[in-house]
Parts: sequence; C-alpha cells; structure tokens
Amino acid sequence: MRGSIPKCLMIRDLAKPWFGPILSLTALLLLGAFGYRLTEGWDWGDCLWMVLITISTIGFGEVEPLSAAGRVVTVLIIGGGLVVVQLTLQRLLRLFESGYFRKMSELRFRRMLRSMQDHVILCGFGRIGKEIAEQLYSQGVQTLIVELDASRKNAAEEKGFKVLLADATQDETLLMAGITHCKSLVVALPNDAANLYVVLSARGLSPKSRLIARAESEEAANKLKLAGASVVVSPYVAAGRTMAATALRPIAVDFMDLLAGSQCEIEEFLLTSDLNKFNSLENRSLSGLELGRQSGAMVLAIRDGANLIANPGRDVEIGPGQLLIALGSKEELALLRELLGETLINVEKINC
Repeated sequence: MRGSIPKCLMIRDLAKPWFGPILSLTALLLLGAFGYRLTEGWDWGDCLWMVLITISTIGFGEVEPLSAAGRVVTVLIIGGGLVVVQLTLQRLLRLFESGYFRKMSELRFRRMLRSMQDHVILCGFGRIGKEIAEQLYSQGVQTLIVELDASRKNAAEEKGFKVLLADATQDETLLMAGITHCKSLVVALPNDAANLYVVLSARGLSPKSRLIARAESEEAANKLKLAGASVVVSPYVAAGRTMAATALRPIAVDFMDLLAGSQCEIEEFLLTSDLNKFNSLENRSLSGLELGRQSGAMVLAIRDGANLIANPGRDVEIGPGQLLIALGSKEELALLRELLGETLINVEKINC
C-alpha cells in the first residue's frame, strides 16, 4: 500500500516505549530475589514473593523474620520500586501527550478493517449518506463509512457505525476500506467532482466492484457512467419520481414501503455465459425447472441483454448471460441459488 508504514515497524514502534519499564521491573525483581536468597537463604519462590509484595505495598507479613541484612535488602527494594514507579508514570504521561494511545486505537481499527469481507463502503455521511447508512443498518448489512469531516465521523460513531476518517478520493483510503473485497461501494459525497474522482479510482483498483454514485445533474450522471459507475442516482430525480408515483399510484408506493419493512429481499442472479453448464438441465423453461414451487421464491423479471422480460411466463427459458431478478425470504432465495447450481456465477442483493 502506497505511503503506508510496514506493519512490523508499526508494532515495533508501539511496543518500544514499554521496553524500559518492563526491563527495570524485571531487573528489580531478580536483583531483590537474589538479595533475599543471599541474605536469608530462602528458596526462589519465597524470594520472588517477598519482592513482589514489597514493591506492590500490599501489606502482607514477611515470609519469615528478616535479618538485619534482609531488612537492608528490603529498604533497597522499596527505594528501587519508587524509582521504577516514578519512571513508569512519567513514561505514561509522555505517551498520552505524544498520542500513543490514539495510535494504538488506530492499529486496532486497521486490524478490524482487514477482517471485513463482503461489506458495503459508504463514502460520505451527509443527509443522503445518513439515510443510506440507516437503511443498510436496518437490513443488517455490514457497513463501513468513509468520512473526512471529524464532526460527521463522531455523529456516525454515536449511532454505532464503523467510520474511517480519511479522504475517499485517495487510492490508499479505498484500499484500506477494502475496495477489493467489498460487496459494493456507495459514493454520496456532496459534490459531483469528488464523486467522479472516487468512482474513477475505485474502478481502477477493483474492476469488478459494484459502484453506486450520487449525481446532482444529468451531465454529471453521464460522466459517472463513463467513469465506470454501475448505477447512478440523482436525489432530485428519484424524489420527483417517488412523489409522482405517490400521486398516481399511492397503493403501489405503500406496498413498496411495506415490502421494505418485511423479511423479503430482492436478489439478482447472474447466469454464466458458458453454454456447456446448461446442458445438464433437461428443461430450461421456468415451468420445467419449477424454481418457484421448489424454492418458494418468485422470479419477477429476466434481463437478456437489452431486453427485460417482466413477470415472465412459465414457458420462458433461462439462458447464458441472463440476469434473473427474484423476490423471497433469505431461506427461499438460498434454495433458489442451490437450484440454479453451476449455472449461477454471481448474486447481488437489492434492498427492497
């Protein structure tokens, strides 16, 4: 990763401040135990125990009555303990001032980022980004927000979201967010130029990723599509269409709202272009495959190239390169996925 610090060096730098206190404490324990061994003749277990309770000032009694030489050793251990504690406290104060514990938190966060798989990356937590994040959260989708504004980062973290404070237009940021192994990238930054830049960077880093971008104008939407965006959404156009649909078809809009709050999902099933993998199917029609009866899911539409077959009939056949759009519960869609078997190469989930 360009510009990043090697992991081994980072861990070494974070561990380095503790070497001094740990070595000092170890030396005090061993020297004190050796002093008791030499003056009192105790076994090593009793010697180490006596040093430990002396340094910690727990207040336990002596293992055995001490000789005069043993008391001198005890005084030296107490003095050494005070010095070690003082040095350790000074080191902790310096670490706080240098941002050490913030770096530790960042290291843990980066480890968490590396473990994320099949998640959604959301760039921007403005008004639209906030709504997107809440919808994804309601669907149980693992989401990582990339935000450059510290106040918006804090607002997102207060709602329980994972947030990466960084510039989404940088390649390093997208790689750190997991662009190469995410489910999709949603770009909802406040201006079209930034959205275009992110889409260009993301498409170059991960050619197969699903990219959804926000556009303020038709010109920007066209440029985003040329840059590689899979889907471009204009908030104003989407809002206008929703309002018009509410005026013309209120029942249908109410149904979609009810659908969004239910347990159902819509998934896209992309079929392979390899014709040989369809030879194992005796009958490729929907009635012959009995996808609905066996899985319980409903095939809403089939896209074959530029053609879209809505509400396909029982005699419609599936073929290479087609995209099946199905509605059902998670269990029903999982059964449909098994029925399609080796003819299926990709699945994309759509939030209803």
